[in-house]
Amino acid sequence: MDEQGLNDAAILLMSLGEEEAAEVFKHLSPKEVQKLGETIARMRTVSRDKVDEVINRFTQEAAAQSLLVSDTGNYVRAVLKRALGDDKAALLIDRILQGGDVSGIESLKWMDPLSVAELLRNEHPQIIAAILVHLDPDHAADILKQFNERQRAEVMLRVATLEGIQPTALKDLNEVLFQVLAGGDKVRKSSLGGVKAAAEIINLLGGAMESAVIEAIRGYDPDLAQKIMDKMFVFDDVLKLDDRAIQTVLREVASETLVVALKGAGPEVREKFFRNMSTRAAEALREDLESRGPMRLSEVEAQQKEILKTIRRLADEGQITISGGGEDALV
Repeated sequence: MDEQGLNDAAILLMSLGEEEAAEVFKHLSPKEVQKLGETIARMRTVSRDKVDEVINRFTQEAAAQSLLVSDTGNYVRAVLKRALGDDKAALLIDRILQGGDVSGIESLKWMDPLSVAELLRNEHPQIIAAILVHLDPDHAADILKQFNERQRAEVMLRVATLEGIQPTALKDLNEVLFQVLAGGDKVRKSSLGGVKAAAEIINLLGGAMESAVIEAIRGYDPDLAQKIMDKMFVFDDVLKLDDRAIQTVLREVASETLVVALKGAGPEVREKFFRNMSTRAAEALREDLESRGPMRLSEVEAQQKEILKTIRRLADEGQITISGGGEDALV
């Protein structure tokens, strides 16, 4: 959801009142709750015209929706099994429906990174790796930052070499979290982990942590380290995107995020963005960059990561195509 979408959703929720808004929040993901909560907390005043606009648009869009299937969960299961067969469908159904196999681990998504790290700190790196691959990459990266350098490397090595998780292993994970696995045994693996998952998490560590983890994995298996780096995409790699992709990214990124991110970017990267904006917008961005004083590296890196997350989402949706970062690519 872009910044405008978040603002409109926040306005709508505040218009509903506390009880109704609370019911809506129950159906959102942890990340959506966090973003909407932060947006609501930042809001001070909203014009009556804006409130009316948001409510009218929501009413029109809601009226245009029609529930074609009474039980969408069963419908998804039936369609996937018919299209892919039982075995292949089984690999997708739980991920799509967020089923019971990881019910205990799902609760971690609501916990802050430090709390999760404290819970897992004394567990075996294999257990930690198997849990982290169930979380969003940025959440997993924030948890890893709470560990020491050696533990980070040991965990990421196991994430990268994880080929799947057996049902019995999932039960062990839930026992670690004092939860009981629902759904019974299934003779299959949960298709999580691997080089791509490791690259996504390492990408979000940033700075020295990222380099240290890669070097530790390289010491164990140089080929594996290279495979991970081939899947990584760092901020300077926007130079590899074509103009159409950059234009798509620009439509999704808030102007403030872009200004802060480019504050720490090189001339080539800045020009890549300027070249794909209107003359007026590019000039305004140049002036904003020149007028900004020194900024903390952590602030710049945080906004660059926001743009990287947008790029990965667009790539996953098939809207743009990206290529992996090179060995010497740095943020």
